[in-house]
Amino acid sequence: MQDPKWCEAMHIEIQALQANNTWTFMPLPTSKKSIGCKWVYKLKPKPDGTIKQYKARLVAKGYSQIEGLDYRETFASVNKLVTVRVLLSVVAIQNWHVHQLDVNNAFLHGDLD
Repeated sequence: MQDPKWCEAMHIEIQALQANNTWTFMPLPTSKKSIGCKWVYKLKPKPDGTIKQYKARLVAKGYSQIEGLDYRETFASVNKLVTVRVLLSVVAIQNWHVHQLDVNNAFLHGDLD
């Protein structure tokens, strides 16, 4: 965590969280316990195996929550492999071009410009 490259990655993550108004400071009710968080680190390699980017993500420890007490519902959009295969099949049949987009920070219900 003291390596300047990881510090820069953490700084970028904190800036993105602040820029997207990810949280609002609120008083914690006396009967509740706050949910912790932790840093998750990942190296993004180039095709030749050298390091392209240091990525750090601050994630909530959601596994400490209790259904019905701390939350009521969850949702995570997941693409099934069969859906991706169908899409790529249509692209190949129609002779379309495919472009990949790597989103630096994606937030649910975020504002899109």
